[in-house]
Amino acid sequence: MPSGSVSGGSGKKSGAKSAKAIKAAQKKSGGRGLPKQRQIPWLLIGGVVAVVALVAVIAASIIPKYQDSQALAEWTPSESNQDPSTAIEGVVTVDYPAGQHIGSTQRVAYDQSPPFGGPHDAIWATCTGTVYPEAIRTENAVHSLEHGAVWITYNPDLVDQAGVDALAAKVDGKSYLMMSPYPGLDAPIALQSWGHQLKVDAADDERIDHFIASLRLNRYAYPEVGASCSTLPGSYDPSNPPPFDPSAPGPDAVPMDGGTVDGTEQVPADMQAPAGS
Repeated sequence: MPSGSVSGGSGKKSGAKSAKAIKAAQKKSGGRGLPKQRQIPWLLIGGVVAVVALVAVIAASIIPKYQDSQALAEWTPSESNQDPSTAIEGVVTVDYPAGQHIGSTQRVAYDQSPPFGGPHDAIWATCTGTVYPEAIRTENAVHSLEHGAVWITYNPDLVDQAGVDALAAKVDGKSYLMMSPYPGLDAPIALQSWGHQLKVDAADDERIDHFIASLRLNRYAYPEVGASCSTLPGSYDPSNPPPFDPSAPGPDAVPMDGGTVDGTEQVPADMQAPAGS
């Protein structure tokens, strides 16, 4: 038999044995010689996404508040900046001494409308973040300003419900703030603190927040530091306050300098609510 034929047969047998040997080795090794399919770590990816989303939510909540606080910082009274409202465009100031107290049936011939200083009722209007749905007596409201409150008023004919709601959100439940309609007001909105007034056209005017930050409880800007905004039961009912009188004061009205009108009253010591209320 030719040698070439013998050699060819041996090659085929050797190849078959080699193939069998490889298969046997792979079977014995459990396929460890084959490349494994890579698995995607979905649990890890999901956890990372959740953490990133949580951080984004927290940042979205905290950053605007931080920015707001930083923006209002320049309107915070201090020893070096006792009246930040002087930088607010449109603020009118009048130097009023602490006014004398008048009786509950007396009126004052105020020089401003709404008034923001001068003689006033012996009992103040509750100003513990109070939103009055109806106009209130000005003589009571002015006394609240003497205690460090800010009084927001609006013309109900010029401010829509959305504007009223926006103002109420700034006031409701916040001590030393109060709000009421003021019929006949010559601007949509007016803010008053003792000796200060600002009139604006819209509830989203940023000067409203600046005015409040500058003058609410600004110890440099009102006479009775430490006086309360709460009223004791029986002295003033915020659910049924003395009504607003739109008529012009008569000849018997108390003048702005207090005059010598009889019947002035002082608040009895036992009618003063605790300071800080």
